[in-house]
Amino acid sequence: MVKVVKFGGSSCADATQFAKVRSIVQSDPARRVVVVSAPGKRFKDDHKLTDLLYLCAAHIQYGVGCEDIFGMIRGRYNDIARGCKLDIDLNPEFDALWEKMQNGISADELASRGEYFSAKLMAAYLGFDFVDAALWVKFRFDGSVDQDASYAALQQAADGHGVVIPGFYGVMPDGHIKTFTRGGSDITGALAAAALDADVYENWTDVSGILMADPRIVKDPAPIRYVTYNELRELSYVGAQVLHEGAVYPVREKHIPLNIRNTNDPAHPGTLIMEKIEDDQNNGDSFITGIAGKKGFSIITVFKTGLSSEHGILLQIMEVLEKHKINVEFILSGIDTVSLMVSAAEVSRQLYEVLGELQKNVKPNSITVAEHIAIVAAVGRKMAYRLGTSGKLFATLGEHGVNVRMITQGPDELNIIVGVEEKDFEQAIRVLYDSFVKE
Repeated sequence: MVKVVKFGGSSCADATQFAKVRSIVQSDPARRVVVVSAPGKRFKDDHKLTDLLYLCAAHIQYGVGCEDIFGMIRGRYNDIARGCKLDIDLNPEFDALWEKMQNGISADELASRGEYFSAKLMAAYLGFDFVDAALWVKFRFDGSVDQDASYAALQQAADGHGVVIPGFYGVMPDGHIKTFTRGGSDITGALAAAALDADVYENWTDVSGILMADPRIVKDPAPIRYVTYNELRELSYVGAQVLHEGAVYPVREKHIPLNIRNTNDPAHPGTLIMEKIEDDQNNGDSFITGIAGKKGFSIITVFKTGLSSEHGILLQIMEVLEKHKINVEFILSGIDTVSLMVSAAEVSRQLYEVLGELQKNVKPNSITVAEHIAIVAAVGRKMAYRLGTSGKLFATLGEHGVNVRMITQGPDELNIIVGVEEKDFEQAIRVLYDSFVKE
């Protein structure tokens, strides 16, 4: 068995966290490929090292000295090395980096050094080989990853022994360092797992998996034990803070389970994400996997007698919105009406132009706009086969004074989505959690 394990910034913040990582890796011989982030915050008002490196890049761009900031960066790594009692001296490499900063260095290359030095220390601490991401993460000139070339390069570099890889960056065809977007170490880990056909990709962070609701809204929400990749996409779409899509696609493509674990609580099983969930792999007694939502929508409702029988009218409405680059999130229609939920930010800047063109092209009886709308979604498996689920959800919200402006259920059995006024957003999430998860 092969497990690719990725540790985030909080897991690499200091020598104490490094020790936790080593304990986790050594507890399972299958954990032979380790991907690390740059050290994160040690405490609330601390700095992430990647932020400090980007700050150095900004200072260089505007001709401002950054000796003190660079000294803080160097000191953090040296503190980790001393705390781990490592016989390794990174100062010559820091000196070379400082010299390069004086003579011109890209922001991408400078920012990538956060993961680079973190991986150097972790490899020494674990007794694993260091494999630079620049040796195998191959970008094309358009910025996409050349998966075939990258996978082949890592297969050769890893070659069955323990390795530590810096996350977050790779190399362009011309040899220049390129970084992923922030959080890109998750992508590196997923690519490594896919390249090596890992049995499991473990993503270690500072939380015990994905929670069933936002803990800022629901007190102590239960963790999601099992979730499908489709459910994860639905939760992400409606506002849940989950993994970056790029960190999911490579492992999903290879049908590799993704396990989100907590470095500070390694005994907790976390959340296991798979393509398909078996009948005995449920989240307790609840048929709902998670509840999420987001604010910032408007509903445009077009009323016209006989609208549903008028050929091409929906296309005319959509063409107006497409012209103004307004994406339609959801559509609900009746005999004489069609309601379109759109981003308030996208439509607000040009609302009167859009309404004028709809009036001119569609000639409706009336057009109304409802603002300050939020969406709340209950996501789960086979909800379409739960008799009365939509009715119960609608009634429960009404009983608690939440005014529902729209409701829709996807045909793929995965979600029920309601539109509510923004003032009722938090209440709607709490009501659904208490009624459907805690019941």
